[in-house]
Amino acid sequence: MNYEKYYNSLSKPFFAPPSNIFGIVWPFLYIGIIVSFGYVFYQSLVKNKWTKKLLVPFVINLVANALYTPLFFNLQLPLLATIDILVVLASIVTIMVVMHSRARWVSYAQIPYLLWVSFASILQIAILFKN
Repeated sequence: MNYEKYYNSLSKPFFAPPSNIFGIVWPFLYIGIIVSFGYVFYQSLVKNKWTKKLLVPFVINLVANALYTPLFFNLQLPLLATIDILVVLASIVTIMVVMHSRARWVSYAQIPYLLWVSFASILQIAILFKN
């Protein structure tokens, strides 16, 4: 599937970035996700410092994040992709709240991810309504 071709074929709002911006932003976000999520998984699963229930919003986030591209681009289901991205957004907020008292840096490390997914959610909703 040519993601850029599909994205460019959609009617988008005036604030939609060019398709190549996504490929630039996500690698930086993934570094923060890997480091911060990895720390939490290590503390919970290896060190047994935190309960494994703490991992629920992290797993939800990872699964929902991984589902977005197939839902939106491969299956071309913008409504389900919109629901999915809102799950990603809610899980980021939950992670930030849950981690604030345990490891504040993990909470703060989610800020760029939160900002980007907030923007992407608004963009996704706009695309849903315009198409």
